[in-house]
Amino acid sequence: MVHKTVFIDGEAGTTGLGIRERLLRVPGIALRSIADDRRKDPGARREMMEEVDLVVLCLPDAAAKESVALADSLGANAPKIVDASTAHRVDPAWVYGFPEMAPGQAEKVAAAHKVANPGCYPTGAIGLLKPLVTAGIMPADLPVTINAVSGYSGGGKSMIADHDASGGPAFELYGLGLEHKHVPETQKYAGLTRRPIFVPSVGHYVQGMLVSVPLHLDTLTAGTKGSDLFDLLSAYYTGQKLVRVVPPTADAKLEPEALNNTDVLELRVFANEARRQAVLVARLDNLGKGASGAAVQCIGLMLGLGDTAAAAKEMAHV
Repeated sequence: MVHKTVFIDGEAGTTGLGIRERLLRVPGIALRSIADDRRKDPGARREMMEEVDLVVLCLPDAAAKESVALADSLGANAPKIVDASTAHRVDPAWVYGFPEMAPGQAEKVAAAHKVANPGCYPTGAIGLLKPLVTAGIMPADLPVTINAVSGYSGGGKSMIADHDASGGPAFELYGLGLEHKHVPETQKYAGLTRRPIFVPSVGHYVQGMLVSVPLHLDTLTAGTKGSDLFDLLSAYYTGQKLVRVVPPTADAKLEPEALNNTDVLELRVFANEARRQAVLVARLDNLGKGASGAAVQCIGLMLGLGDTAAAAKEMAHV
């Protein structure tokens, strides 16, 4: 078998480790690494970039931009890039790496030289909202509020250290300055013309995420029912392996950890038709479809391996 080579720049971090673990299961991919004492050497990194087919950037935004400039300096010998940072997610020169987001998006990812990996929260929010805006059921200028909770692994090294060391708070709202870095991509790719209010939170558990959007049905197209939203989402994602539209739970409860260690995104509609209210809910593993799993899915498409990579860590949840 002819192998495609991949270098993970920043493989020691949470997302990088997750990508590495998944790629080791994918036939047709060979991982390349730089010796620890040369990981920050620009010359060594440039040499590695020239030798591989694709580079994954698991770096802070500023460092990711530096790595892209390094790759660009190679000209025709530059590798393909998947950037897991937020640095390029709304850059029009980059393809957004959510293959199920819209018809033809997977083909755009497959043909791209540079792909920006989505954020975990936006994956859930865009997955819920874009189909409604695209269909015209939800006005693009509707005032939208997005609430979300994640396990503390989504908060980076400092938050992980705080929770591991001291137990951390049981639950905590954050980002209350309303300038969370995930808002621009959420607004752009959901198709919203009005900036949504985003209220993230973290619980004292490792991983797993719920993203919820409350709606007054009377603010949507006249006569819209909760069942219409379910049908629309179901039709939009028909045939997708990793995005599943499922009925609401019988007890009207939902916990965040059921999809841990999978790359699946579940979407639900909870509705009270008599009250003309609904809550859209996305559930995913913030380390799976919300980070490492999404990157591996894009890598598979970009390297011509199709669904092989996308299914690398999928589990049989229904």
